[in-house]
Amino acid sequence: MNMKREVKFSLVFRDMWQSAGKYVPRVDQLVKVAPAIIEMGCFARVETNGGGFEQVNLLFGENPNKAVRDWTKPFQEAGIQTHMLDRALNGLRMSPVPADVRKLFYKVKKVQGTDITRTFCGLNDVRNIIPSIKYAKEAGMISQCSLSITHSPIHTVEYYTDMALELIKEGADEICIKDMAGVGRPVSLGKIVANIKKAHPEIPIQYHSHAGPGFNMASILEVCDAGCDYIDVGMEPLSWGTGHADLLSVHAMLKDAGYQVPDINMEAYMKVRAMVQEFMDDFLGLYISPKNRLMNSLLIGPGLPGGMMGSLMADLEANLESINKYKAKRNLPFMTQGQLLIKLFDEVAYVWPRVGYPPLVTPFSQYVKNLAMMNVMAMEKGKERWGMIADDIWDMILGKAGRLPGALAPEIIEKAEREGRKFFDGDPQENYPDALDKYRKLMKENKWDTGEDDEELFEYAMHPAQYEAYKSGKAKEDFLAEVAKKRAEKEKAPDEDAKPKTLTVQVDGQAYRVTVAYGDAELPATAAGAVAAVPTGAGKEVLSPLEGKFFLTKDAQETALQVGDTVKEGDVICYVEAMKTYNAIRAEFGGTVTAICANPGDAVSEDDVLMMIG
Repeated sequence: MNMKREVKFSLVFRDMWQSAGKYVPRVDQLVKVAPAIIEMGCFARVETNGGGFEQVNLLFGENPNKAVRDWTKPFQEAGIQTHMLDRALNGLRMSPVPADVRKLFYKVKKVQGTDITRTFCGLNDVRNIIPSIKYAKEAGMISQCSLSITHSPIHTVEYYTDMALELIKEGADEICIKDMAGVGRPVSLGKIVANIKKAHPEIPIQYHSHAGPGFNMASILEVCDAGCDYIDVGMEPLSWGTGHADLLSVHAMLKDAGYQVPDINMEAYMKVRAMVQEFMDDFLGLYISPKNRLMNSLLIGPGLPGGMMGSLMADLEANLESINKYKAKRNLPFMTQGQLLIKLFDEVAYVWPRVGYPPLVTPFSQYVKNLAMMNVMAMEKGKERWGMIADDIWDMILGKAGRLPGALAPEIIEKAEREGRKFFDGDPQENYPDALDKYRKLMKENKWDTGEDDEELFEYAMHPAQYEAYKSGKAKEDFLAEVAKKRAEKEKAPDEDAKPKTLTVQVDGQAYRVTVAYGDAELPATAAGAVAAVPTGAGKEVLSPLEGKFFLTKDAQETALQVGDTVKEGDVICYVEAMKTYNAIRAEFGGTVTAICANPGDAVSEDDVLMMIG
């Protein structure tokens, strides 16, 4: 071992939050904590943004572009490099992005102050990563390409070594070992790093891992022994658990092993720690499950990533409620959260090989987990597996998102053929034509500014639904209402502002959705053609098959259905967005839409009436 080699640290500040809970701090909080992070004096790099960061700022009603500029500025001035997450074909979102939007992405992020783009493909399909290398370098960014680490019969040391060498041949400046679930086995990870360094000693390697299953301290030591240059760390109170190894522990371990590691200004460390706690006490802690503070070797089985476990525990409560509602109606014994979690983990283990072993990283970890969750929910309710497969998940299965590492199970292939779905083996980008002109035109019509360096145009094209909700103020309103609700639940106090609440009540066996207001609260205007205006018996009800948010369209390419439109059996009529996936709701019968019973963005429960078709 080459003793006394320098190992540098990177603080994964955004991921630290997203791995513990649902949201990251607001821009005022980010700007407040940045000087203290710099003062700690031990970070060569800081992670500034990525998929969740953008959407979260839109939700807060903050401009995400301003947030990135304000947050990166102090690090730029201090000479600390900034890096961000980049999902290759998916850009910053869960679904594929047109090539012209991908190109603009790097130009925007570079001028906003982000130095390094950490590109990964959730399928490890290098065809999705290679264009990002070119786009990043054209924009003047450092291209760091990732190996999404998972553990399966297919994902061997040779598999990852070959992938890294191919990416370097295509121009990658750096390699990231992205061990997003922390399930990489230490010795194997060391071998992968050693193989890359043997072929390319000049290429910097950064190791990113989560603590959950318990391997990652051993893994950090192994990759450093093999020549790794940068280690991603978290810090208290958000380290360990579903988060990352703690800076202090990693520092002490590497120092003892003889590496040169930077000194930590402990006074500044305590300042950052106190601020993180203050942000949690403000509202962010409302979205952090206490279970996410624990490490759990059960995670070795499903191999789910730490970042996803954060939101999973939040989603689990709603899914459990849905299952138990069903059981209550039938006098069946209730299920506990622990029982549901074990069933879910077992189902992930069943589903994963059958859908071709996609590495369990965003968005494919969500897809596998959502499929497993839908299967568990269906089976608990006496239905069959695979009943609800969202369109984005079908795109993965059919090859439209890239090549799956493993073979699909016959039951999946048969289902695809039964439904007339076509498999695709071409370049995934071909499925997603350029879109910037369309969004530019929409912005002009809306009299919206495309922003400095076209950054607002980029934001709109990357996150259309969220951007529209941000511009209208609905995103902020909904978010603040959600925070108020969480606070009230936590304090078990009556809701002070006594906002109108929507409840489902049953009268003579018939379910009705009603809005209950207190005092003189004004009720929201009923949506055009909503249930109130429809005479009884005007058609059949379209019920929501799951809990989530109601949307009429998924993106600007689609036209929203209106009352009076005719639909055929099998037509997509709306979506319910749940667990970060838009689930298409299809008409089970043809006819005319006589009522749309929810507004886009409204929360709906399972079995709520979404539409009436006469």
